[in-house]
Amino acid sequence: MDGAIGRVEAIYLAAVHGEAPHSVESAVGHAGKGLEGDRNFGDADPDSCNITLIEAERFENQAAEYGLDLDPALARRQVLVRGVDLGDFVGRRFQVGELECEGEERCEPCNHLAKLVGTQVVLKGLLHSGLRGRILRGGTIRIGDEVQLSAVHSTRGSDGLSDSTSLG
Repeated sequence: MDGAIGRVEAIYLAAVHGEAPHSVESAVGHAGKGLEGDRNFGDADPDSCNITLIEAERFENQAAEYGLDLDPALARRQVLVRGVDLGDFVGRRFQVGELECEGEERCEPCNHLAKLVGTQVVLKGLLHSGLRGRILRGGTIRIGDEVQLSAVHSTRGSDGLSDSTSLG
């Protein structure tokens, strides 16, 4: 492992599309399928992702800068993390508790969130704070678990498959 070590502060799942996410103490993730109990679990849509994460610090910055105190569950991201810049995880392997994941792309806030809170400011405040990922190895994540880049990183080849190389 290398880089900063973050922590899982919260886990949010919504069983049905349109339902407000609820907080859970732990979740079981499956490679290529997602988190059990979540609306996207096993989704065959190629644009779907297995796991989404968001930075806790951005909610605090938003409250301080824009006066908008937002419940992180409303952002509809599954894992709230603290202590890492999720931008560093794009295209790289990382650990979340027992899960091994690969960062795919930034997961930007959506207009649904702006409608919920009644202002577009929320989109600016949370810009570049989320991450969409793929679960490579399943396991359990719990509140308090470590979040950290792996010593192996991934790069996408022209065939869409990932190659792993050591950072050493």
